[in-house]
Amino acid sequence: MAKQKIEGRIEELAAPMAEDLGYELVDVEYVKEGPNWFLRIYLDKKGGISMEDCEAFSRPFSELLDREDPIDTSYYLEVSSPGLDRPL
Repeated sequence: MAKQKIEGRIEELAAPMAEDLGYELVDVEYVKEGPNWFLRIYLDKKGGISMEDCEAFSRPFSELLDREDPIDTSYYLEVSSPGLDRPL
């Protein structure tokens, strides 16, 4: 599956889960760095995202990805805030 299609499918899976948990899905990136693929999910919420928030999303989302299996290759899942440089 093409990179853009993967990112689109991940957004379809991540957005409802993020909303259910009280987060905003800001962005999804599926990128190759060196020999490794990374799936990066950026979340936000009023007051900011904590490590606990990232973990609260990451665990059930990882299980959902295992069930849905939208990515054929192995990858690292990273969940974080968009950071201070996020355009408003």
